[in-house]
Amino acid sequence: MLDLFAIFTKGGIVLWCFQGTGLALTRAVNSLIKTVILQERGGLEYHEHESLRLQFKLDNEFELIFVVAYQRILQLSYIDKLLQQTQLLYRDKYKNELLNYQSGISSQFSSNHDNFTEHFQSLLSQLELEARSLASQPRAMRQYGKRGEEDTMSHVANSNDNTVADDVDSVELPNEEDANMEEQLKPYSAPLKASARTLGGGVRKAAKGRGKKATSASKSPKLTNQNKPTKQARQWAGEGSVKEATQLNYSVADSGTESLVPNSTSVTKGSMTGDLQALGGVEDSVSSSPKAGGGLMSFFKGLTGGKTITRESMNPVLDKMTEHLIGKNVASDIVDKLCQSVAAKLDGKVIGTFSGVTATVKACFEESLVQILSPRRRIDVLREVMLSRQQNKKPYVITFCGVNGVGKSTNLAKVCFWLLDNGYRVLIAACDTFRSGAVEQLRTHAAHLSSLHPPNTNGPPNVQLFERGYNKDAAGIAMEAILYANQQGFDVVLVDTAGRMQNNEPLMIALAKLISVNKPNLVLFVGEALVGNEAVDQLKQFNRALRDHYEGGVASETPIDGILLTKFDTIDDKVGAAISMTYTTGQPIVFVGTGQTYNDLKSLNVSSVVTSLLN
Repeated sequence: MLDLFAIFTKGGIVLWCFQGTGLALTRAVNSLIKTVILQERGGLEYHEHESLRLQFKLDNEFELIFVVAYQRILQLSYIDKLLQQTQLLYRDKYKNELLNYQSGISSQFSSNHDNFTEHFQSLLSQLELEARSLASQPRAMRQYGKRGEEDTMSHVANSNDNTVADDVDSVELPNEEDANMEEQLKPYSAPLKASARTLGGGVRKAAKGRGKKATSASKSPKLTNQNKPTKQARQWAGEGSVKEATQLNYSVADSGTESLVPNSTSVTKGSMTGDLQALGGVEDSVSSSPKAGGGLMSFFKGLTGGKTITRESMNPVLDKMTEHLIGKNVASDIVDKLCQSVAAKLDGKVIGTFSGVTATVKACFEESLVQILSPRRRIDVLREVMLSRQQNKKPYVITFCGVNGVGKSTNLAKVCFWLLDNGYRVLIAACDTFRSGAVEQLRTHAAHLSSLHPPNTNGPPNVQLFERGYNKDAAGIAMEAILYANQQGFDVVLVDTAGRMQNNEPLMIALAKLISVNKPNLVLFVGEALVGNEAVDQLKQFNRALRDHYEGGVASETPIDGILLTKFDTIDDKVGAAISMTYTTGQPIVFVGTGQTYNDLKSLNVSSVVTSLLN
């Protein structure tokens, strides 16, 4: 029932392999290594590739990886147990050779694994037999508590009036000699109940009477019209007065401002030439920080031996790190997976006597966060635009998508300004035909960008808006815009789409149609840096909708190619949304919006974000 079971080192050397089918499984294992192991996603329970499901287990002491692959339609309950027992069996059988190989005494691992194959097949047969016998057993009925206990727990006093009367019935006699007094007290129990009800009613009536007298006594004399004060408007703290509001109103024509768009003093033509400036001023402290264990400390480590990290020793540190990362706005399920990945990476690892568990766990977190934020492929937009025009003779198409109100149109204008500064002609496609004012907003941006980058004398415009009004097919407008850009010699087409919630299926189908019909070179998901757990749900739903409703073929595993993170200047050090979005999609953060002017566009500084997360 297993397709593959392989044991290989973290350096990529295959030590032993068992294959149950004749299929080539190299691509599936390579996908596991690239997508999960190298991307620090050890917290995932499994990885799926085409029709296969792969699970793995790390042996940190000997730097080994145990991988099992099987058809994902099968429900195999013994996989975790198989991985664990195979790991123990292999360690016990080849421990000496693994130590020699790891210490460098032996340059190659030359053991004969024929005997181990027999042990593995015997173990696999035993676990399969146990799983079949367990599945054939009838399910045990669920046991519930006794009915008498439930009745006792659900019994409650009916009202406050009957409390004293019920207490009379529940009086326990002090000793056995007075047991016969219960019969003598029965005639008096009814009068006691009645007196308790009467007493309760009398207390309420007395309280009502006192309340009336107190109310009548506290009445103040009526004010005449002459003495009656006029009601004043309440002045809230920090609200400001009407006079201050008039002074701060800059929308009046004579207020000295011609436009709300920043003038040339804040936005300068040519200020964003070349690659974008990295976010923050923190240098590469992660990569340049000295590694522990060098010099004199490594000498002492060799003398004193080491200690092994266990799950129990890591749990207090992981709990504190979980609270810390959630406080930094990282999604809770992403934090759980990250902690599981770090725990799996460090479990059983031997560290020096002078190394602490807390410092080791934090260093592992730092390494994992850097690996997650570092892109698997670098998206160089300027280079790809140049190659698209020179080789393909077509414009480079970028599509912006996301939920409502995250700043898609504003950041599209920032990207447009950056491309104009680098000498490219840009066509803006107004494909948001749903929101009122969306076309007018882009028209205003195009006018101001054109004034900042005017065309040459009698030359074509550097930036232009392509619009077809409202209530039109967005996919058709994007197709017409791309054809028009190709005819007019534009280098880049920026496609603006309508904001939509991730659970709005009709709008998600329309977005999938736009992408599948026009096949843009780059699909950017625009998300807020303010969101926490919502970021994971948004990206998952967008990816699923674009993949499920893709027309004309099979969409890639992650149709979203990159992320544009907006409002990054409003979150201080709570930068967890960057980790949540990157971990969910596996795609890099291409742009970061840091303000409201055209040149407030940065690239992500991985070291700065990791430092902010861990400090």
